[in-house]
Amino acid sequence: MALSVDARWPRAGDWPALEGGGWDAALVGIPTFRTSLSPTAAHATPDAVRQALRFYSADVVTGLRIADAGNAVDPDADPDAARALVERALAAARLVIALGGDNSATALVAGSAAGLVTLDAHHDLRDGHSNGSPVRELVEAGLDGRRVVQIGIDPFANSADYAARAADLGITVVRRDELARRPIEDVLAEALEIASAGGGPVHVDLDVDVCDRSVAPACPAAVPGGISAYELRAAARAAGRHPAVRSIDLTEIDATADAADGRTVRLAALCVLEAAAGLKERP
Repeated sequence: MALSVDARWPRAGDWPALEGGGWDAALVGIPTFRTSLSPTAAHATPDAVRQALRFYSADVVTGLRIADAGNAVDPDADPDAARALVERALAAARLVIALGGDNSATALVAGSAAGLVTLDAHHDLRDGHSNGSPVRELVEAGLDGRRVVQIGIDPFANSADYAARAADLGITVVRRDELARRPIEDVLAEALEIASAGGGPVHVDLDVDVCDRSVAPACPAAVPGGISAYELRAAARAAGRHPAVRSIDLTEIDATADAADGRTVRLAALCVLEAAAGLKERP
């Protein structure tokens, strides 16, 4: 679809390639998909989100230096190269926004984090290596479970065994029903306080299947009754605003399975802009 051109309405996206340092934010694509527990073409999503950014105004993030580091090449087959790309982006920018890919991308992006906040319907503590295991993999690699907060967990989308594993690891869990009684901004503030206690960088995983299935039809494991699009956007801005947050990811979207109106991919694009807007609001 051809987009209108208006010099007084600058479009987001089309950011320059990542070169050198001194950037405020860097976008990086981590198109994992091969180990997904649900059939997915999530590797198509990073580029789809980049295209969707063009639907939105860049005015709110004007003044920020934003670069695009491109996509990791087959991160499922070459995870070390994907980690190296993320580290390059982290060295060059204050905030890295990673576009998945399925949720296994989180283990590649958050490897240097000292704290973790996930917005996710699932614990992601499964055995083995898949999009259902990144939190367990990060903890086994040295992340302190007491500095992990999981927001939006749906009991019907998990098992008692993995809930017990989360408790044993000291993970703080905020279930989906609790979010119905508390503003998402308050929940994020509390979660980021826990994750940032003791210092070091914090990673925020925005697994879009935490959303209600009506707003995220491209997420294979989204359930009815998840959070709203507004709540996910508010969480992205709160994450971008917090000084301890060095990286954010958006995962579990299969762009090829989206609704005809592209609502899930467009939501991810708006979350990129919300995170950048939050960064601009940092003291």
